[in-house]
Amino acid sequence: MRRPGVLAVVAVVILSGCGNDPAAGPAAGGTPAAGGSPAAGGSPAAVAGEATPTLPAADAGFNDTDVMFAQMTVEHIRQGEQVVALAEQRASDPAVKTVAAELRGQWRAESEALMGWLVQWRKPLTADPDAGAHAGHGDLHSLRASDIAELQAARGADFDRTALSLLLGHLHNCVETARIETAGGESAAAINLANATIRIRQAQVQKMLTLIA
Repeated sequence: MRRPGVLAVVAVVILSGCGNDPAAGPAAGGTPAAGGSPAAGGSPAAVAGEATPTLPAADAGFNDTDVMFAQMTVEHIRQGEQVVALAEQRASDPAVKTVAAELRGQWRAESEALMGWLVQWRKPLTADPDAGAHAGHGDLHSLRASDIAELQAARGADFDRTALSLLLGHLHNCVETARIETAGGESAAAINLANATIRIRQAQVQKMLTLIA
């Protein structure tokens, strides 16, 4: 079980990072990504429960940061799906099930688009497992087998708290990876997705904090 003090620190880090939302993403030709509006201050559609719109095709121009963002986000999604799949089935609070279903739907659309971009860029679908290859790009592995085992063993309200705790930490890693993309990426589509990710995850973190309080 994650201690309340740790949860508070994680929440502050996520929300402070998201507060620096680089809303000035690529303005020209900006396309809504993962439920977000490219306009500054627009509310992410997916957060309001609407369907996640189709993500754009990859840009011909890209750099190593774009590739790392795509690869690491696909891996983060793969790991996070272990938590949301269990939460959808076993959460005792319907609101936790709703958050899990929301994340799963968004992640499915994002993962499909990102893998399509990597294929178009002729890059591997998976990131280099060597930790040294990710210096300055955040943490590739955010969830451990012991975390999933702890969640599987939990029951009732304890399960809900554990699931939310894991997701809060996991979303922190997702946000940090997205912020690196907005700072150093070249692909307009990838930067738009990163900006939308930051906005959407901020709203989801706030929602989770009310549930775990």
